[in-house]
Amino acid sequence: MRPLLLALSLSTLLGAAGCGPVNRGLESVNQPIVSRTDYAFDVSAVGLRSADDVEARRLDAWFDALGLRYGDRVSLDDPRRAGDGVTREAISEVLARHGLLLDEQPGAVTGGPVPAGAFRVVVSRASVEVPDCPNWSRQSQPEFAASTMSNYGCAVNSTLAAMVASPEDLVRGRSIDDSDARTINKAVKLYRDATPTGKEGVAKESTKSGGQ
Repeated sequence: MRPLLLALSLSTLLGAAGCGPVNRGLESVNQPIVSRTDYAFDVSAVGLRSADDVEARRLDAWFDALGLRYGDRVSLDDPRRAGDGVTREAISEVLARHGLLLDEQPGAVTGGPVPAGAFRVVVSRASVEVPDCPNWSRQSQPEFAASTMSNYGCAVNSTLAAMVASPEDLVRGRSIDDSDARTINKAVKLYRDATPTGKEGVAKESTKSGGQ
C-alpha cells in the first residue's frame, strides 16, 4: 500500500509542477485577438446639403465625440441611398476634416431600419489585444512536460498589437499592387529623402552654469 501511495503522491506532484496548460510546440498560445465595434448615427438628408449645414455640424460633433482616428472605417449603412451625390459629398467633406475618406463599400448592417429621408453613417472601429498577458500560470522550473512557458509569445504579440495602425490588417492583410513601382519603393524613398539627424551638427554642451 505504501509504494502505491508514494507513486500517487509523486505523480500528483509532477502533474502540479507546471500548474498550467501544456504547450510542447513553438506556436504561442497567446495570440492577438481582433474585435470590431460599430457605431451608427442618423442624419437628415434635407439638412445635409453642404458641409456647413446644421446636420453637418451634428455629424462633425459626433465624430469628435468618438475621437475619430486612422484605422476607423466610415461608410453608409444603406447602399440604396448612396446615390444621393449631394448628401454623400457633404458627408465626405465633413469626414475630410478628420483626415479620413468615406468608404465606397456598404457599411455594416445595423439594427433597425434607416428612417425615411435620412442617411445612416456607420463608424467601424477595430481593436486588438492579447488576452491573459502577461501569463505566469505555468512556472518555468521544474519542467517535466517539455512545455514552453505560459508567457511565451506575450512580449512579441503584445508589442505587435500596440504598434499596428489598423488592427484589421492582422485579419485579412493588405493587398499591394506589385505592378506599381511607386508603391513598392515608397518606404525606400521615405528613407532616402529623410533629413539626416546630424545635418545641423552636434550640439555643444557645457557643465558650467551661466554665472561661472
